[in-house]
Amino acid sequence: MFEQLGLIGCGLMGGSFALALRRAGLVKRVVGYSKSPSTTERARQLGVIDVEAPSALLAVSGADIVLIAVPVAATEATFKAIKHLVTPQMLVMDVGSTKRDVVDAARRALREQIGSFVPAHPIAGKEVSGVEHADANLYSGRQVILTPTERTLTIQLQKAVDVWTALGCRVVKMSPESHDAAFAAVSHLPHLISFALMNAIAGQTHGKDYLSLAGPGFRDFSRIAASDPKMWRDVLLSNREELLAQSKIFQHSLQALELMISSGNSEALEGLIGQASLARANWHMTTNKN
Repeated sequence: MFEQLGLIGCGLMGGSFALALRRAGLVKRVVGYSKSPSTTERARQLGVIDVEAPSALLAVSGADIVLIAVPVAATEATFKAIKHLVTPQMLVMDVGSTKRDVVDAARRALREQIGSFVPAHPIAGKEVSGVEHADANLYSGRQVILTPTERTLTIQLQKAVDVWTALGCRVVKMSPESHDAAFAAVSHLPHLISFALMNAIAGQTHGKDYLSLAGPGFRDFSRIAASDPKMWRDVLLSNREELLAQSKIFQHSLQALELMISSGNSEALEGLIGQASLARANWHMTTNKN
């Protein structure tokens, strides 16, 4: 049981964590801060937080658990804002989709207090954002990646494992570098492709007509293109090296299919499609949503 959650970023991810923690009986009080005062006020009205804090620092004051749920580009500034009140007894986590940049930011900003920080990436979300969509069930049954640093305190790492497990999550630990390489392939690249596809179709003269004819397959494939633009701008830029490497691999795969189509090589084309079909059939998702 935690006495107080200091929530920095009262949107979908942060708000859902607060609701889940409260429902599980793991926290007595939630103090929240968002850059927009109207967001913080709305979070209080909805019962997501108990108290509105006027600053990130005051949201942390008196907290024994802190969740930073801001865009990854704002993480370092947030660390700098709260560092004077971070203690070795405090568990500090984030929910960012990239980890190496977040860890680097923590090293620069938190310095000797970095032991309290456990980088986290819950594999959950929605295409809509905002505290109005906060959901206590958002993390239930999902996977959470923890990427502790060499200076992360063992006691805080165990607390992080216990918290996410209590919320119904499957916890996996890996290095920040391994995390970013993996998610460039299975999350960031699919978003990039989905954004590009929607722009390619919508930008055509008859794009609206084409989209009006699209069915469930297109709906499922393009779902993630509706994701929050600012958040995904930051994610794609922060993991650019791994993402661009994966994009090149994808382009080679696409070109191989194009070559078989242009040459009319039906047997080879069927073989490549078969490889993809078999790989997809053998894949078992460990979480419900990217």
